[in-house]
Amino acid sequence: MKYGIVAFPSKKLQDLANTYRKRYDSRYSKITPHITLKEAFEADEKEIINISKTIATIAQNHAPLNIHASKISSFFPTTNVVYFKVEPTDQLNNIHQDLQQQLNIGKPKHVFIPHVTIAQDLTETEHDDIYGQLRMIGVNEKEVIDRIHLVYQLEDGSWTTYETYRLTGAE
Repeated sequence: MKYGIVAFPSKKLQDLANTYRKRYDSRYSKITPHITLKEAFEADEKEIINISKTIATIAQNHAPLNIHASKISSFFPTTNVVYFKVEPTDQLNNIHQDLQQQLNIGKPKHVFIPHVTIAQDLTETEHDDIYGQLRMIGVNEKEVIDRIHLVYQLEDGSWTTYETYRLTGAE
């Protein structure tokens, strides 16, 4: 089965992302707006029990995440994805590194760039048009996320929460 580890922002930030995702994200109905902390990986039922225990331990060692969605950016020319850029912090990098190193379930395909996707699977023309418009609108949201989630993919391609972990460590 395919799993991932994410942080879901507040309902306010999710609603803001969804105003764009409804129109511009082909995967809008498959997963709630999120920050990917560990990209998708394969695991069986036995493995996921140990993985879940490790995530629980990591969560106990990390304080709630202070995030700042500061602007609208794009992964162009690599892909035509438009996103809310979440300012990278030591806190975000540390939890990402801990998940990566302690879980030891494959090397990341991409450099860790914290973000919330708002548009994807666009043609180049759509990307240029949408990115230009959204950049002018911008985003500036600060908040605290106090939990992370192990999610898994269902047969229809949508994702749902397997387990939730509170971030209870000290700063």
